[in-house]
Amino acid sequence: MKSMTGYGWAEEPGEERTVSVEIKGYNNRFLDITVNLPSHLSSLESRIREYASGKCRRGSVELWLRCREYGASVSVAVNKKAARAYYDAARGVASELGLSEPALADILNREGVLDVERNRDAETAYGFIKPVLEKAFAAFDAERRREGIHTQKDISVHLAAMEKSLSVVESFGSLLDEKLKENIKSRFAELLGDAVDENRVLAETAALLVKYTISEEISRLKAHLGEFRSVLENEEVLGKKLDFLCQEINREVNTIGSKAVMLEVSREVVNMKDSLENMREQLRNVE
Repeated sequence: MKSMTGYGWAEEPGEERTVSVEIKGYNNRFLDITVNLPSHLSSLESRIREYASGKCRRGSVELWLRCREYGASVSVAVNKKAARAYYDAARGVASELGLSEPALADILNREGVLDVERNRDAETAYGFIKPVLEKAFAAFDAERRREGIHTQKDISVHLAAMEKSLSVVESFGSLLDEKLKENIKSRFAELLGDAVDENRVLAETAALLVKYTISEEISRLKAHLGEFRSVLENEEVLGKKLDFLCQEINREVNTIGSKAVMLEVSREVVNMKDSLENMREQLRNVE
């Protein structure tokens, strides 16, 4: 089991460059990946996004890649028209105020005057980025697994509590049926005395048993809990599947609660609902 929340970081220093990758994960029903790259590496966004989507199934994933280069060759283009416009404007203001003419450095630092481009192809760049990416995702995955282990243990505790409550409910199942039959017989006896029609009693008993018996719900709930435990213990990517099983479990628990005519059964239904809510809360963070 993996959590959707986690953090991963890796850095690879070198003589020519230092590359670092930082990853943060948050809860989300679907997969949403945000990639933040330096502008000169923007052509790699789709490739890095594809790599990240292969590592995560759902959740919000934010990735930052930073690259500090020390000796990369660059090409510089000068926008002469922009430089002339800045210079003329600055010189006019300087003349008006009686100041010295603007320095060259002031003009070159203006936006749009210099266009600097690093000479690099995408394959070369991805070649030195990928190992750092792999290390960062390994750290990210390890933390998500550690948190997932704690989440799995907590869910298992609440699942065991549900199974215990269901066992108690099941123990009252046959008693519930007998209690319904006795109540019907006693009411007929009070109303009709010795003139009780046995067939009528049986018919009324059957009708009430159909309305209040919970044997089918118990059977389905046991199957759902068994499937839930199997998925929890044997599958790695299980968040959506367990979400669906929780919906089925909730349906059966509610039906048992609506049919419950014994205080002992109602009490266990409340306990099962509480355990189920705790399980669902934990599952909001499971991949």
